[in-house]
Amino acid sequence: PRVCVVGSGPAGFYTAQHILKHHDGALVDIYEKLPIPFGLVRFGVAPDHPEVKNVTNTFTQTARSGRCGFYGNVTVGRDVTVPELQRAYHAVVLSYGAEDNRVLGIPGENLHGVYSARAFVGWYNGLPENQDLKPDLSCETALILGQGNVALDIARILLSPLQLLRKTDITDSSLAALACSKVKRVWLVGRRGPLQVAFTIKELREMINLPGARAVLDPADFTGLESAVKDASRPRKRLTELMIKTALEKPVEMQGAAAGAAAPREWGLKFQRSPQAVLPCADGRRARGVRMALTRLEGSGDSAKAVPTGDVEELECGLVLSSIGYRSLPLDPAVPFDSQRGVIPNSSGRVQGVPGLYCSGWVKRGPTGVIITTMNDSFDTAQSLLEDLQGGVLDISPSREGFGLVESILHSRGVRPVSFSDWEKIDAAEVARGKAAGKPREKIVDPAEMLRIIGH
Repeated sequence: PRVCVVGSGPAGFYTAQHILKHHDGALVDIYEKLPIPFGLVRFGVAPDHPEVKNVTNTFTQTARSGRCGFYGNVTVGRDVTVPELQRAYHAVVLSYGAEDNRVLGIPGENLHGVYSARAFVGWYNGLPENQDLKPDLSCETALILGQGNVALDIARILLSPLQLLRKTDITDSSLAALACSKVKRVWLVGRRGPLQVAFTIKELREMINLPGARAVLDPADFTGLESAVKDASRPRKRLTELMIKTALEKPVEMQGAAAGAAAPREWGLKFQRSPQAVLPCADGRRARGVRMALTRLEGSGDSAKAVPTGDVEELECGLVLSSIGYRSLPLDPAVPFDSQRGVIPNSSGRVQGVPGLYCSGWVKRGPTGVIITTMNDSFDTAQSLLEDLQGGVLDISPSREGFGLVESILHSRGVRPVSFSDWEKIDAAEVARGKAAGKPREKIVDPAEMLRIIGH
Protein backbone atom coordinates (compact mmCIF):
# COMPACT_ATOMS: atom_id res chain seq x y z
CA PRO A 1 0.00 0.00 0.00
CA ARG A 2 1.10 3.52 -0.82
CA VAL A 3 0.04 6.12 1.72
CA CYS A 4 0.46 9.85 1.53
CA VAL A 5 0.47 12.20 4.54
CA VAL A 6 -0.17 15.94 4.09
CA GLY A 7 1.70 18.02 6.69
CA SER A 8 5.01 17.27 8.43
CA GLY A 9 4.25 18.44 11.96
CA PRO A 10 3.86 16.03 14.88
CA ALA A 11 0.52 14.69 13.56
CA GLY A 12 1.99 13.87 10.15
CA PHE A 13 5.14 12.24 11.48
CA TYR A 14 3.42 10.22 14.21
CA THR A 15 0.86 8.94 11.68
CA ALA A 16 3.67 7.91 9.30
CA GLN A 17 5.69 6.35 12.13
CA HIS A 18 2.79 4.15 13.29
CA ILE A 19 1.95 2.93 9.78
CA LEU A 20 5.59 2.06 8.98
CA LYS A 21 6.04 0.30 12.32
CA HIS A 22 2.91 -1.85 12.08
CA HIS A 23 2.86 -2.65 8.35
CA ASP A 24 6.03 -4.18 6.90
CA GLY A 25 5.20 -3.35 3.30
CA ALA A 26 3.64 0.12 3.47
CA LEU A 27 5.31 3.03 1.68
CA VAL A 28 4.57 6.48 3.14
CA ASP A 29 5.22 9.86 1.49
CA ILE A 30 4.96 13.07 3.52
CA TYR A 31 4.16 16.37 1.77
CA GLU A 32 4.90 19.77 3.34
CA LYS A 33 4.28 23.28 1.99
CA LEU A 34 7.48 24.75 3.51
CA PRO A 35 10.94 23.58 2.40
CA ILE A 36 11.51 22.42 6.01
CA PRO A 37 9.77 19.82 8.20
CA PHE A 38 8.42 19.59 11.78
CA GLY A 39 5.60 22.16 11.81
CA LEU A 40 4.70 23.40 15.29
CA VAL A 41 7.67 21.66 16.93
CA ARG A 42 9.82 24.18 15.10
CA PHE A 43 7.37 27.10 14.91
CA GLY A 44 5.17 26.68 18.00
CA VAL A 45 7.30 25.34 20.85
CA ALA A 46 8.91 28.19 22.82
CA PRO A 47 12.64 28.74 22.11
CA ASP A 48 13.46 28.27 25.82
CA HIS A 49 11.86 24.78 25.82
CA PRO A 50 14.52 22.89 23.83
CA GLU A 51 13.73 19.57 25.54
CA VAL A 52 10.26 19.53 23.92
CA LYS A 53 11.91 19.75 20.49
CA ASN A 54 13.78 16.47 21.00
CA VAL A 55 10.88 14.64 19.29
CA THR A 56 12.42 15.77 16.00
CA ASN A 57 15.09 13.09 16.55
CA THR A 58 12.39 10.40 16.29
CA PHE A 59 10.82 12.16 13.29
CA THR A 60 14.22 12.24 11.57
CA GLN A 61 14.57 8.46 12.04
CA THR A 62 11.14 8.01 10.43
CA ALA A 63 12.05 10.27 7.48
CA ARG A 64 15.31 8.40 6.92
CA SER A 65 13.51 5.05 6.75
CA GLY A 66 13.83 3.42 3.32
CA ARG A 67 10.02 3.29 3.08
CA CYS A 68 9.38 6.98 3.81
CA GLY A 69 9.65 9.92 1.41
CA PHE A 70 9.60 13.63 2.33
CA TYR A 71 8.59 16.25 -0.24
CA GLY A 72 8.81 19.82 1.02
CA ASN A 73 7.99 23.03 -0.85
CA VAL A 74 4.73 21.47 -2.12
CA THR A 75 1.43 23.18 -1.29
CA VAL A 76 -1.41 20.65 -1.42
CA GLY A 77 -4.57 22.29 -2.75
CA ARG A 78 -2.52 24.54 -5.03
CA ASP A 79 0.49 22.67 -6.49
CA VAL A 80 -1.33 19.34 -6.42
CA THR A 81 -4.98 18.68 -5.50
CA VAL A 82 -6.33 16.11 -3.05
CA PRO A 83 -8.12 14.18 -5.86
CA GLU A 84 -4.78 13.99 -7.70
CA LEU A 85 -3.17 12.56 -4.55
CA GLN A 86 -6.04 10.06 -4.27
CA ARG A 87 -5.26 8.85 -7.79
CA ALA A 88 -1.59 8.41 -6.90
CA TYR A 89 -2.02 6.71 -3.48
CA HIS A 90 -4.19 4.00 -1.91
CA ALA A 91 -4.82 6.24 1.13
CA VAL A 92 -4.38 9.95 1.89
CA VAL A 93 -4.07 11.33 5.45
CA LEU A 94 -4.59 15.06 6.03
CA SER A 95 -2.49 16.26 9.00
CA TYR A 96 -1.95 19.88 8.02
CA GLY A 97 -2.87 21.42 11.37
CA ALA A 98 -4.31 24.86 12.07
CA GLU A 99 -2.99 27.58 9.79
CA ASP A 100 -5.11 30.43 11.11
CA ASN A 101 -6.26 31.90 14.42
CA ARG A 102 -9.65 32.62 15.90
CA VAL A 103 -10.61 36.28 15.81
CA LEU A 104 -12.00 38.32 18.70
CA GLY A 105 -14.71 39.90 16.58
CA ILE A 106 -14.60 43.23 18.47
CA PRO A 107 -14.11 46.85 17.36
CA GLY A 108 -10.47 47.98 17.19
CA GLU A 109 -9.12 44.51 16.54
CA ASN A 110 -7.21 45.79 13.49
CA LEU A 111 -5.51 48.73 15.21
CA HIS A 112 -1.72 48.99 15.19
CA GLY A 113 -0.39 47.20 18.29
CA VAL A 114 -2.93 44.33 18.19
CA TYR A 115 -1.55 40.93 17.11
CA SER A 116 -2.70 37.34 17.20
CA ALA A 117 -0.67 35.07 19.46
CA ARG A 118 -0.20 32.80 16.48
CA ALA A 119 1.53 35.53 14.44
CA PHE A 120 3.60 36.71 17.43
CA VAL A 121 4.83 33.18 18.23
CA GLY A 122 5.52 32.63 14.51
CA TRP A 123 7.53 35.86 14.51
CA TYR A 124 9.93 34.94 17.33
CA ASN A 125 10.11 31.30 16.17
CA GLY A 126 11.05 32.11 12.56
CA LEU A 127 7.85 31.13 10.70
CA PRO A 128 8.45 32.64 7.24
CA GLU A 129 4.96 34.15 6.88
CA ASN A 130 5.36 36.16 10.12
CA GLN A 131 8.82 37.61 9.54
CA ASP A 132 7.54 41.06 8.60
CA LEU A 133 5.35 41.41 11.71
CA LYS A 134 7.58 44.05 13.42
CA PRO A 135 5.51 44.17 16.63
CA ASP A 136 5.53 47.52 18.43
CA LEU A 137 7.20 46.91 21.81
CA SER A 138 7.54 50.59 22.71
CA CYS A 139 4.88 50.55 25.47
CA GLU A 140 5.24 49.53 29.12
CA THR A 141 2.10 47.40 29.46
CA ALA A 142 1.07 44.43 27.33
CA LEU A 143 -2.26 42.67 27.57
CA ILE A 144 -2.65 39.04 26.54
CA LEU A 145 -6.23 37.90 26.00
CA GLY A 146 -6.30 34.22 26.98
CA GLN A 147 -4.96 32.09 29.80
CA GLY A 148 -3.48 29.02 28.13
CA ASN A 149 0.10 27.81 27.74
CA VAL A 150 0.63 29.89 24.58
CA ALA A 151 -0.33 33.04 26.54
CA LEU A 152 2.20 32.13 29.26
CA ASP A 153 4.86 31.40 26.62
CA ILE A 154 4.39 34.89 25.17
CA ALA A 155 4.45 36.56 28.61
CA ARG A 156 7.65 34.69 29.45
CA ILE A 157 9.36 35.67 26.18
CA LEU A 158 8.33 39.32 26.68
CA LEU A 159 9.74 39.42 30.24
CA SER A 160 12.70 37.01 30.06
CA PRO A 161 16.18 38.39 30.75
CA LEU A 162 17.99 38.68 27.41
CA GLN A 163 20.90 36.52 28.56
CA LEU A 164 18.47 33.58 28.90
CA LEU A 165 17.02 34.09 25.39
CA ARG A 166 20.45 34.54 23.79
CA LYS A 167 21.21 30.85 24.42
CA THR A 168 18.06 29.67 22.60
CA ASP A 169 17.11 29.28 18.93
CA ILE A 170 14.97 32.44 19.01
CA THR A 171 15.48 34.36 15.77
CA ASP A 172 18.13 37.02 15.55
CA SER A 173 15.71 39.76 14.50
CA SER A 174 13.22 39.10 17.31
CA LEU A 175 16.06 39.04 19.84
CA ALA A 176 17.14 42.46 18.57
CA ALA A 177 13.56 43.77 18.90
CA LEU A 178 13.21 42.34 22.45
CA ALA A 179 16.52 43.98 23.40
CA CYS A 180 14.89 47.37 22.69
CA SER A 181 11.52 46.43 24.23
CA LYS A 182 10.01 48.82 26.81
CA VAL A 183 7.47 46.23 28.00
CA LYS A 184 7.77 45.63 31.73
CA ARG A 185 4.25 44.63 32.72
CA VAL A 186 2.14 41.84 31.22
CA TRP A 187 -1.47 41.04 32.15
CA LEU A 188 -3.06 37.75 31.13
CA VAL A 189 -6.81 38.20 30.96
CA GLY A 190 -9.46 35.47 31.06
CA ARG A 191 -13.25 35.59 30.73
CA ARG A 192 -13.65 33.02 33.48
CA GLY A 193 -12.05 32.39 36.87
CA PRO A 194 -8.94 30.77 38.38
CA LEU A 195 -10.57 27.31 38.23
CA GLN A 196 -10.93 27.56 34.45
CA VAL A 197 -7.41 28.63 33.40
CA ALA A 198 -6.12 26.47 30.54
CA PHE A 199 -2.37 26.54 31.28
CA THR A 200 -0.56 23.72 33.07
CA ILE A 201 1.39 23.75 36.33
CA LYS A 202 4.81 23.30 34.69
CA GLU A 203 4.36 26.50 32.63
CA LEU A 204 2.93 28.43 35.60
CA ARG A 205 5.82 27.39 37.86
CA GLU A 206 8.31 28.47 35.20
CA MET A 207 6.63 31.88 34.98
CA ILE A 208 6.60 32.31 38.78
CA ASN A 209 10.32 31.48 38.92
CA LEU A 210 11.28 33.76 36.03
CA PRO A 211 14.32 35.85 37.15
CA GLY A 212 13.71 39.59 37.40
CA ALA A 213 9.91 39.35 37.13
CA ARG A 214 7.41 39.18 39.96
CA ALA A 215 3.93 37.73 39.97
CA VAL A 216 1.08 40.08 40.89
CA LEU A 217 -1.93 37.97 41.84
CA ASP A 218 -4.84 39.46 43.80
CA PRO A 219 -5.62 37.35 46.91
CA ALA A 220 -9.27 38.42 46.59
CA ASP A 221 -9.54 36.46 43.33
CA PHE A 222 -8.85 33.24 45.23
CA THR A 223 -11.14 33.67 48.26
CA GLY A 224 -13.04 30.49 49.04
CA LEU A 225 -11.35 28.48 46.31
CA GLU A 226 -9.75 25.99 48.71
CA SER A 227 -13.14 24.41 49.33
CA ALA A 228 -14.28 24.68 45.69
CA VAL A 229 -11.19 22.86 44.47
CA LYS A 230 -11.69 19.85 46.79
CA ASP A 231 -13.64 17.90 44.15
CA ALA A 232 -11.42 18.95 41.23
CA SER A 233 -8.93 16.64 39.50
CA ARG A 234 -5.46 16.40 41.02
CA PRO A 235 -3.73 18.50 38.29
CA ARG A 236 -6.39 21.25 38.66
CA LYS A 237 -6.07 21.12 42.45
CA ARG A 238 -2.27 21.47 42.39
CA LEU A 239 -2.47 24.28 39.83
CA THR A 240 -4.99 26.24 41.93
CA GLU A 241 -3.00 25.69 45.13
CA LEU A 242 0.11 27.11 43.43
CA MET A 243 -1.83 30.23 42.32
CA ILE A 244 -3.24 30.71 45.85
CA LYS A 245 0.20 30.30 47.43
CA THR A 246 1.69 32.83 44.97
CA ALA A 247 -1.15 35.33 45.58
CA LEU A 248 -0.65 35.21 49.35
CA GLU A 249 3.15 35.50 49.35
CA LYS A 250 4.48 38.85 50.51
CA PRO A 251 6.72 40.45 47.88
CA VAL A 252 10.38 40.27 48.91
CA GLU A 253 11.59 43.84 49.44
CA MET A 254 14.41 44.77 47.12
CA GLN A 255 17.71 44.49 48.95
CA GLY A 256 20.32 47.22 49.40
CA ALA A 257 21.54 49.04 46.31
CA ALA A 258 18.92 47.52 44.07
CA ALA A 259 16.16 49.25 46.05
CA GLY A 260 16.85 52.54 44.28
CA ALA A 261 16.85 50.88 40.87
CA ALA A 262 13.78 50.57 38.66
CA ALA A 263 11.11 48.17 39.87
CA PRO A 264 11.45 44.70 38.34
CA ARG A 265 9.24 43.56 35.54
CA GLU A 266 5.90 42.10 36.61
CA TRP A 267 3.06 39.97 35.33
CA GLY A 268 -0.34 39.01 36.62
CA LEU A 269 -3.62 37.25 35.96
CA LYS A 270 -6.91 39.11 35.61
CA PHE A 271 -10.07 37.03 35.77
CA GLN A 272 -13.72 37.38 34.75
CA ARG A 273 -13.15 40.02 32.12
CA SER A 274 -14.32 39.75 28.53
CA PRO A 275 -12.88 42.12 25.88
CA GLN A 276 -15.49 44.44 24.33
CA ALA A 277 -13.32 46.78 22.27
CA VAL A 278 -9.73 47.79 21.65
CA LEU A 279 -9.59 51.55 22.28
CA PRO A 280 -7.72 53.78 19.80
CA CYS A 281 -5.26 56.59 20.59
CA ALA A 282 -6.18 60.11 19.53
CA ASP A 283 -4.63 59.41 16.11
CA GLY A 284 -7.22 56.66 15.60
CA ARG A 285 -4.52 54.23 14.42
CA ARG A 286 -2.83 52.75 17.49
CA ALA A 287 -4.20 50.83 20.46
CA ARG A 288 -4.17 52.57 23.85
CA GLY A 289 -6.16 50.08 25.89
CA VAL A 290 -8.97 47.55 26.03
CA ARG A 291 -12.49 47.95 27.35
CA MET A 292 -13.57 44.88 29.30
CA ALA A 293 -16.97 43.66 30.37
CA LEU A 294 -16.80 42.27 33.90
CA THR A 295 -18.36 38.82 34.05
CA ARG A 296 -19.84 36.46 36.62
CA LEU A 297 -19.74 32.69 36.36
CA GLU A 298 -22.78 30.49 35.87
CA GLY A 299 -22.16 26.84 36.63
CA SER A 300 -18.89 25.43 37.90
CA GLY A 301 -15.77 23.62 36.77
CA ASP A 302 -14.81 23.40 33.11
CA SER A 303 -18.37 23.99 31.92
CA ALA A 304 -18.81 27.32 33.78
CA LYS A 305 -20.06 30.12 31.50
CA ALA A 306 -18.97 33.76 31.74
CA VAL A 307 -21.96 36.12 31.71
CA PRO A 308 -21.51 39.92 31.50
CA THR A 309 -22.60 41.75 34.67
CA GLY A 310 -23.17 45.08 32.91
CA ASP A 311 -20.09 46.67 34.55
CA VAL A 312 -17.08 47.60 32.42
CA GLU A 313 -13.51 48.70 33.03
CA GLU A 314 -10.70 50.02 30.85
CA LEU A 315 -7.17 48.69 30.94
CA GLU A 316 -4.39 50.85 29.53
CA CYS A 317 -1.91 49.04 27.27
CA GLY A 318 -0.09 49.65 24.01
CA LEU A 319 0.31 46.01 23.02
CA VAL A 320 -2.61 43.58 22.75
CA LEU A 321 -2.07 39.89 21.97
CA SER A 322 -5.06 37.73 21.31
CA SER A 323 -4.39 34.16 22.43
CA ILE A 324 -7.84 32.63 22.09
CA GLY A 325 -6.99 29.67 19.90
CA TYR A 326 -5.80 28.50 16.52
CA ARG A 327 -8.13 27.53 13.68
CA SER A 328 -7.88 25.09 10.78
CA LEU A 329 -8.83 26.11 7.25
CA PRO A 330 -10.32 24.03 4.44
CA LEU A 331 -7.60 22.70 2.13
CA ASP A 332 -9.36 21.58 -1.03
CA PRO A 333 -12.99 21.78 -2.25
CA ALA A 334 -12.95 17.98 -2.57
CA VAL A 335 -12.57 17.56 1.20
CA PRO A 336 -15.59 17.98 3.53
CA PHE A 337 -15.00 20.68 6.16
CA ASP A 338 -17.00 21.79 9.20
CA SER A 339 -16.29 25.52 9.26
CA GLN A 340 -18.23 25.98 12.54
CA ARG A 341 -15.90 23.67 14.42
CA GLY A 342 -12.91 24.19 12.13
CA VAL A 343 -12.35 20.45 11.63
CA ILE A 344 -12.73 17.80 8.92
CA PRO A 345 -15.80 15.71 9.89
CA ASN A 346 -14.48 12.25 10.75
CA SER A 347 -14.94 9.12 12.76
CA SER A 348 -11.70 7.85 14.39
CA GLY A 349 -9.83 9.72 11.65
CA ARG A 350 -11.87 8.31 8.74
CA VAL A 351 -13.16 11.30 6.75
CA GLN A 352 -16.94 11.06 6.51
CA GLY A 353 -18.21 9.98 3.11
CA VAL A 354 -14.77 9.76 1.45
CA PRO A 355 -13.32 6.23 1.66
CA GLY A 356 -9.53 6.16 1.62
CA LEU A 357 -9.26 9.69 3.04
CA TYR A 358 -8.19 10.19 6.68
CA CYS A 359 -7.19 13.01 9.01
CA SER A 360 -5.11 13.35 12.17
CA GLY A 361 -3.99 16.07 14.60
CA TRP A 362 -5.60 19.47 15.02
CA VAL A 363 -7.54 19.37 11.75
CA LYS A 364 -9.15 16.18 13.08
CA ARG A 365 -10.02 17.15 16.65
CA GLY A 366 -9.50 20.92 16.95
CA PRO A 367 -6.46 22.91 18.11
CA THR A 368 -6.01 21.60 21.65
CA GLY A 369 -3.53 19.54 23.57
CA VAL A 370 0.22 19.08 23.65
CA ILE A 371 2.52 16.95 21.46
CA ILE A 372 1.71 13.75 23.39
CA THR A 373 -2.04 14.32 22.77
CA THR A 374 -1.33 14.62 19.07
CA MET A 375 0.79 11.48 19.18
CA ASN A 376 -2.03 9.36 20.62
CA ASP A 377 -4.54 10.92 18.25
CA SER A 378 -2.32 10.20 15.23
CA PHE A 379 -1.73 6.60 16.30
CA ASP A 380 -5.54 6.29 16.50
CA THR A 381 -5.95 7.50 12.89
CA ALA A 382 -3.09 5.27 11.69
CA GLN A 383 -4.77 2.33 13.43
CA SER A 384 -8.05 3.04 11.60
CA LEU A 385 -6.15 3.05 8.30
CA LEU A 386 -4.37 -0.25 9.13
CA GLU A 387 -7.71 -1.85 10.10
CA ASP A 388 -9.20 -0.72 6.78
CA LEU A 389 -6.25 -2.29 4.94
CA GLN A 390 -6.65 -5.54 6.87
CA GLY A 391 -10.42 -5.67 6.45
CA GLY A 392 -10.24 -5.05 2.72
CA VAL A 393 -12.04 -1.69 3.01
CA LEU A 394 -9.06 -0.13 1.23
CA ASP A 395 -8.61 -1.77 -2.14
CA ILE A 396 -4.91 -2.11 -2.88
CA SER A 397 -5.28 -4.38 -5.92
CA PRO A 398 -4.82 -1.57 -8.45
CA SER A 399 -1.18 -0.52 -8.25
CA ARG A 400 -0.62 3.17 -7.58
CA GLU A 401 2.36 5.17 -8.74
CA GLY A 402 2.70 7.28 -5.61
CA PHE A 403 5.29 10.05 -5.95
CA GLY A 404 6.04 9.02 -9.54
CA LEU A 405 2.66 10.36 -10.67
CA VAL A 406 2.78 13.40 -8.35
CA GLU A 407 6.28 14.28 -9.55
CA SER A 408 5.13 14.56 -13.17
CA ILE A 409 2.16 16.72 -12.09
CA LEU A 410 4.48 19.01 -10.06
CA HIS A 411 7.00 19.14 -12.90
CA SER A 412 4.30 20.24 -15.35
CA ARG A 413 3.39 23.06 -12.93
CA GLY A 414 6.98 24.18 -12.39
CA VAL A 415 7.16 23.01 -8.75
CA ARG A 416 10.42 21.49 -7.47
CA PRO A 417 10.06 19.50 -4.25
CA VAL A 418 12.68 19.55 -1.50
CA SER A 419 13.92 16.19 -0.17
CA PHE A 420 14.77 15.28 3.43
CA SER A 421 18.48 15.25 2.61
CA ASP A 422 18.01 18.80 1.24
CA TRP A 423 16.53 19.75 4.63
CA GLU A 424 19.55 18.20 6.36
CA LYS A 425 21.77 20.62 4.41
CA ILE A 426 19.63 23.57 5.58
CA ASP A 427 19.71 22.15 9.12
CA ALA A 428 23.53 21.93 9.02
CA ALA A 429 23.75 25.54 7.81
CA GLU A 430 21.50 26.71 10.68
CA VAL A 431 23.46 24.78 13.29
CA ALA A 432 26.76 26.18 11.94
CA ARG A 433 25.42 29.76 12.09
CA GLY A 434 24.12 29.16 15.61
CA LYS A 435 27.43 27.78 16.81
CA ALA A 436 29.15 31.01 15.81
CA ALA A 437 26.66 32.91 18.01
CA GLY A 438 26.64 30.43 20.92
CA LYS A 439 23.10 29.23 20.12
CA PRO A 440 21.80 25.74 19.23
CA ARG A 441 20.93 27.09 15.75
CA GLU A 442 20.23 30.34 13.91
CA LYS A 443 17.00 29.73 12.03
CA ILE A 444 16.86 30.76 8.40
CA VAL A 445 13.54 32.57 7.99
CA ASP A 446 13.45 33.23 4.26
CA PRO A 447 12.34 30.26 2.10
CA ALA A 448 14.20 31.71 -0.90
CA GLU A 449 17.44 31.59 1.10
CA MET A 450 16.70 27.98 2.15
CA LEU A 451 16.31 27.04 -1.53
CA ARG A 452 19.56 28.86 -2.42
CA ILE A 453 21.47 26.83 0.17
CA ILE A 454 20.40 23.58 -1.50
CA GLY A 455 21.01 24.95 -4.99
CA HIS A 456 17.34 24.86 -5.96
